[in-house]
Amino acid sequence: MPTRDTRVILPSANLRDLGGIRTGDGRRVRPGLLYRGGHLNDLGEADIATVAGLGLRTVVDLRRPSEIESRPHPELTGTEMLHCQVSNDDNEFAVIANRLGDMTHQVDGPGMVEDYFRRNLTDRLDAYRPVFHLVTDPDRLPLLFNCTAGKDRTGFVAGVLLRLLGVDADTAVADYLLSNDVRRLWIAEREEQHRLVIAERLGVNSTEMGDDQLTALRSLLWCQAPFLEAAFQTVTDTWGTWDSFRRNGLGIDDDRFRAFTTALLT
Repeated sequence: MPTRDTRVILPSANLRDLGGIRTGDGRRVRPGLLYRGGHLNDLGEADIATVAGLGLRTVVDLRRPSEIESRPHPELTGTEMLHCQVSNDDNEFAVIANRLGDMTHQVDGPGMVEDYFRRNLTDRLDAYRPVFHLVTDPDRLPLLFNCTAGKDRTGFVAGVLLRLLGVDADTAVADYLLSNDVRRLWIAEREEQHRLVIAERLGVNSTEMGDDQLTALRSLLWCQAPFLEAAFQTVTDTWGTWDSFRRNGLGIDDDRFRAFTTALLT
């Protein structure tokens, strides 16, 4: 069944409002200021009108140029579209996808996705740093940050941002996992399609495939708590505290962040 979470604006685009999430000190994220989502290319006129009604000042698009070219966003009057590519074509997800059904290569899908989330902080932080500077600029709100599915690149940004705001880890992970509920029917359809393709590659009947043969595939389709938790652990292992990470990892000083939290939290 589709999710009934009231923060979900458009399930078809995995478009959600971060408003209403509570921080550790009892404040909440104000509704209508910060959104996360997938691509908007497939939206019909009514859904585009819904997005236009959000009054977005800024969209921060995390996708690669080829993704943007194949699925361009619709024009939104008064909205500035900013592109911040944060991953390359040879990222861990692409490696897993290329090896599905190839018995000559054993692939630890979950382990590779966990490594992807870690490497966002160790190898790709330079790419993500501009994203966090844009997202934490109160003059750019209301703001949407998005990728293609709205679950991994977007989920990483949302999870880290919530932790920076003082949201506890369990709540931040729960927001990440909400993508599974929003996209459940789509994921189930894709899982079955890929199951048939993998079975054909292996020369077996799809009903004979065990769950262990679908582990790598499922790591591509489903959000799993250890993925985002790996990023959280990397922050504390490397910087010690989230405030230290904000200042020294992202270069966001106290005054700038205070202005952002004043605008965003109530």
